[in-house]
Amino acid sequence: MPDRRAARRRRCQERAPPNGIIFALNKTCAVFAGFAIFAVFAVFASPAQSPERARTEALARRATDRLQALQREADRLAAEERTVLGDLRKLEIERQLKSEQVRQLDGDIASIQTELAGTTENIASLQQSELAARPELRARLVSIYKLGRARYLRLLLGTADARQLGHAARTIAALAAMDRERLASHQRTLDEITSGRRTLDTRSRQFAALRADAEQARVAAIRAADARNALVRDIDRRRDVNAQLAGELQGAQQKLQRVLRDVAAGAGAPAAVLPIGPFRGDLDWPVAGAVRTRFAPAERTPSNGIEIGAAEGSDAAAVHDGTVAFAGPFSGFGNLVILDHGAQTFSLYGDLLDTAVKKGDRVDRGRRVGTVGPTASGAAGLYFELRVDGHPVDPLQWLKQKH
Repeated sequence: MPDRRAARRRRCQERAPPNGIIFALNKTCAVFAGFAIFAVFAVFASPAQSPERARTEALARRATDRLQALQREADRLAAEERTVLGDLRKLEIERQLKSEQVRQLDGDIASIQTELAGTTENIASLQQSELAARPELRARLVSIYKLGRARYLRLLLGTADARQLGHAARTIAALAAMDRERLASHQRTLDEITSGRRTLDTRSRQFAALRADAEQARVAAIRAADARNALVRDIDRRRDVNAQLAGELQGAQQKLQRVLRDVAAGAGAPAAVLPIGPFRGDLDWPVAGAVRTRFAPAERTPSNGIEIGAAEGSDAAAVHDGTVAFAGPFSGFGNLVILDHGAQTFSLYGDLLDTAVKKGDRVDRGRRVGTVGPTASGAAGLYFELRVDGHPVDPLQWLKQKH
């Protein structure tokens, strides 16, 4: 029996939480309630360590959650980059094909232009020949016209020597046939060359249209490739930023682990903090509401922050852990709270009805810093500003996106 009780005692000790706090006792461990009382007493004996440990553990969990989110984002960016690079390879092949098509069409068009130039020379040569022969043909045509409808009959009857009649008839017939054949041949050649030129003109226009389409497709492929290359550069930039933020968080996690060890050992440790940079795009809104005035530092009426419409008296909460650098009335901002998040990064909460913190307070994320009051326009709302490295930035790029 004593052996069974000792074994039961060891099992209870193994199940006890690392920090010694026992939240519940089951029937098996009921006989060791004295151990639980001792553990609870040990916790309450060091009240300064327990809240700091809980806060540090909460920060560590938040850092871990954010690291996992950054890893998911890194995986998504890597997948997106692979897809874009695949598109780039396809676009490069398409560009090469279109470039080759344009090159071939340029060769076809050049060949057609050469043929057109030769055809033009042939037409010019025929026209010159026709111009040279025109006086002789015109003279004979005039003579034939003067002979009348009987054509060559009068010429034959005008022959004095009957013996020469047959010879004259044959000569006149041959001349007439030659004239007709010459005119007909000239016209046929001219028609053929003209028809060929029309065909070449049609082919030239068709090839020119095909070349224009191919060139347009080639240029479109180049532009699409340029856009994909720009997207790859942007993805690489975001991946670099993601890796930098993950590195900052890992460094913060190591510091948190050291703080936890110091707290567990009972040694004094500085307050644990998380850098705000890795939480860009993941900060909670200071108050729920619609944005009335956007970040516009370069406008005629500049605004270094945003104005969020909200009901008067609504709680305004800290977007990140920090220390109160200022709390009180400030000209142009009504009641103002400024939180210092370290590394020259600050968040400003203006137009507050009242403030719930004072200078020097350490404020955790989500803690109320004040309540919403009336803005300069008279409508209730919160002025929120974020400064990184001492310069104002667009808060909408740092707050969580609303869906």
